[in-house]
Amino acid sequence: MSGNAFAELTTDKPLKKLTTSHKSTGGRNSLGRTTSRFRGGGHKRRLRIVDFRFTKMDVPSVVETIEYDPHRSAFIALVRDADGEQRYVLAHSTMKVGDTIITSASAKPVVGNRLKVSNIPAGLMVHNVELVIGRGAQAVRSAGASAQIVSQEGAYTQIKLNSGEVRYVHKECFATIGIVSNIDHNQIVIGKAGRSRWMGRRPHNLGTAMNPVDHPHGG
Repeated sequence: MSGNAFAELTTDKPLKKLTTSHKSTGGRNSLGRTTSRFRGGGHKRRLRIVDFRFTKMDVPSVVETIEYDPHRSAFIALVRDADGEQRYVLAHSTMKVGDTIITSASAKPVVGNRLKVSNIPAGLMVHNVELVIGRGAQAVRSAGASAQIVSQEGAYTQIKLNSGEVRYVHKECFATIGIVSNIDHNQIVIGKAGRSRWMGRRPHNLGTAMNPVDHPHGG
C-alpha cells in the first residue's frame, strides 16, 4: 500500500462559500436504475467550485493556498484577484503560495499564465486546454497531465496530447502554461479492498453470478 504525503498542501479546510453539497448517486440515474455498476457507499464529499471558464481577463491573481479536492486527482489553488474576488483554479506542478498568475490573450508565456494558444511558443507544455472557443478548459486536467504545442497552421494550433494524439485547436482557444499538479498520483497503490470502499467503489463480480435481468450471462 502507498499513499500521498500531501507535502504541497497548505491547508485542510476549503473556503466554505466556494463549496456546495454533492449528492452521491450510487451509480443510479433519475429513474433509479443502475447505469454505472459497482458504485456506492464511500466517504461524504463537498464539491469545490473550480473556475474553468476564466472569464476575467487581464486581472492578476495571487495564490493564497494549495488544497486537496476529493473530486479530482489534481490539487487546486485558492487565488485572490486584484479586485478582491476569490476563486479556485487547477494548480500546476510548481505552484506556490504568493505566486501571481494572469489570464490574458497576450500574457507572458510563463508557468501558470493562461493565454491564447496562438501566442504560446512551440515546444512548451500546457494544460487546462480549451477545445471550443469560450467553453472553458475541457482537456488535460488530471494529475500530472500535460500537452505540447507542436506548430501553428493557419487558423489552428497543433497540440500533442499525453496519449500521442495530435489535435487541431482553434487559435482563439486558451491554454495554461505548465504541467498539472500531483505528478506522483499514478504511483499510488490502493493496497486493500477497504480503501476502495472509502472511495465509493464496490467489488466487481462475474456476470455468471448475477440474475438474468442484470447481465447477459446471468441466471
